Amino acid sequence: MARTPRPRLLAVALHRACVCLTLGVAVAPFEALAQAADPQTLPAVTVSASADGAGDLPAAYAGGQVARGGRLGLLGNKGVMDTPFATTNYTAQRMEDQQAVTLAEVLGSDPSARFTGQVGGVTDSFFIRGFPINEGNLSEVAFDGVYGVSPNYHLFTEYLERVEVLKGPAALLYGMSPNSGVGGVVNVVPKRALATDLTRFTLDYASDAQVGGAVDLSRRFGEKREWGVRFNGLHRQGPTPLGNQKSRAEVAALSLDYQGERLRASLDVIEQYQWIDAPTRPFLVATGVQVPAAPDGRRNVSQPWGWWKSNDVSTLLRAEYDLTDNVTIFADAGGTRSDVARFSDQTPTILNASGDTSAVPQNWKFQINRSSFDTGVRARFETGSVRHALALQANLYMDRFASASRAGTAVRSNIYDPVASPVQSVAAPGSVPKVSDSTLSGVALADTLSAFDERLQLTLGLRYQQVKSGNYSSSGAKTASYDESAVTPLAGIVYKPWQHVSLYANYVEGLSKGDIAPATASNAGEVFAPYKTKQQEVGVKLDAGKVMATLAVFRMTKPSGQLFGTVYAIDSEQRNQGIELTLSGEAYKGVRLLGGVTLLDGELTRTNSAATLGNRPVGVPRVMANAGAEWDLPWVQGLTLTGAVNYTGNAYVNQANTQHVPSWTTVDLGARYRTRVSGHATTFRAALINAFDRKYWSGVASYGTISQGAPRTVMASVAVDF
Repeated sequence: MARTPRPRLLAVALHRACVCLTLGVAVAPFEALAQAADPQTLPAVTVSASADGAGDLPAAYAGGQVARGGRLGLLGNKGVMDTPFATTNYTAQRMEDQQAVTLAEVLGSDPSARFTGQVGGVTDSFFIRGFPINEGNLSEVAFDGVYGVSPNYHLFTEYLERVEVLKGPAALLYGMSPNSGVGGVVNVVPKRALATDLTRFTLDYASDAQVGGAVDLSRRFGEKREWGVRFNGLHRQGPTPLGNQKSRAEVAALSLDYQGERLRASLDVIEQYQWIDAPTRPFLVATGVQVPAAPDGRRNVSQPWGWWKSNDVSTLLRAEYDLTDNVTIFADAGGTRSDVARFSDQTPTILNASGDTSAVPQNWKFQINRSSFDTGVRARFETGSVRHALALQANLYMDRFASASRAGTAVRSNIYDPVASPVQSVAAPGSVPKVSDSTLSGVALADTLSAFDERLQLTLGLRYQQVKSGNYSSSGAKTASYDESAVTPLAGIVYKPWQHVSLYANYVEGLSKGDIAPATASNAGEVFAPYKTKQQEVGVKLDAGKVMATLAVFRMTKPSGQLFGTVYAIDSEQRNQGIELTLSGEAYKGVRLLGGVTLLDGELTRTNSAATLGNRPVGVPRVMANAGAEWDLPWVQGLTLTGAVNYTGNAYVNQANTQHVPSWTTVDLGARYRTRVSGHATTFRAALINAFDRKYWSGVASYGTISQGAPRTVMASVAVDF
């Protein structure tokens, strides 16, 4: 077996701290369980307002699951009712109560998004409004409004204050997505020091025997408490519910901030280390083979001697200064280095209806370097009775991807009865040459005009985007290059006819890197401008105080290239249109709801084949729905029961629409109890995920792979504030 890459200094310190806490501090609450708890005084054990929250907006709707505002990239922080887009902003409290481990669990409860990665796998990838996000080796998750900073494959919830989901393309707001995703933007906001000091330890368990310990420390210092420190650490390891699989994760996240009268600054540093034995991979299905019935989610066809290891170090420095009460300048600089080594089966191919598979083990090394810089100014002023909120930004994003691999010999297995093959000895690559690099730069200008006491708001903007990239051979020679530009507009309007109602509409575009005509085309080598995905959307939002509801109707069209005869041209198009309804908040005293439904009509509106014209696109279901509820039992103070039903309609695996995965429904159940133990605020949580152990294929990625659904999983945790 290859030698394990050594975690860096931060992760080593984290491991020692968490082990000590697990053996020492964590013993106290369990010893105290034998004592009489005081259920009459119920503490508020979760604080979700960060120093970088959404202005002076209330932190969240009733129940604390969804925030009332969020970040909109170039436009800064805005309230949900003032936003001309469909957005949902999940809070740290929601993630804690859900016991979410990574983004996959957080977005799994959003009716517009579906996880397309593999449970027990190596990345969190999604479809939003039927288009892929975060597929590939370049993360498309924005970190505090900036691409190129978030850890590359998984984001752990321990250091996240909010997960913000903006539905639809947003090239003007965030710039072009690094991997050309256009379905939406996922932005994560890191935890920052709170107004009140916090010392929290959490001990968690997940079947089969995953045990973890996490610490959350928050302090503010100075005469006016202008200096803040927040540290989040995690150590978790043990067997998972999947056969032969073990995993280990170590995370250390440090956030420093300064909140002065005119100057505000922050520094975020995150290091995370992961090691998975027998990591899973999504499946390909051989041509002409119907997708077989899904196996038990515990079945793992990956060879037990396979492994995957990664180390990410992320840093973001940001500052803003008020030149006057109405003019603010800002700047950000950050980046991430990701090192990955793995020796495991590549994507297995299902060969027949009996579930036999074939895969080739490969020894891979990856190195991903990403960096981001931006600066700009925001100004507020008036022209007559019209107020303006002007934003000007220049940004630069760069990435470098290096990889190399050596292959073993094919192994056979079966999705219903996995077969262990003899261990193969495949040497690791001797070097890791650069495969590709890219530079995305641009300038954006936007103005939000408001009148009638901000009951009418119009946002107009333009972004000029330059896209440069290159591909390289193993010798370092450039084999292809790309240098094109595009201008993307945004127009959004919000009208509030009544105090609690917002009507909105938008026209916005997304960008994807254009193609270079392949060698087989008669116009080989022709470079095409970036593709523009266009969205039109109208909607209505209702803020009833304790309940928030959004109804949106949208249409998105995305072009792409294809061969038509011998000529390669931009002559293909996918159109997704639909209706979304989302709901969150307290519908009745002690009863909280979170969920919604998306009706999606996806169609291949332009293709080079009459056989596929009008077909449904790969991975796009007609219906996605989530219904989550919480009930505070009135006769047991501090006890809350939770439940969720998740539904996804059938989806096609190929453009010919001859292979598909059936619809699926899962049910999650849970409970939590807040009390005081030996004078410490304590929260106990338990959950049963996929309670009825449904066997299902959970998602289809854009390149036609299918993912195995998670088996029934028990999760439990106890969080104690000291």
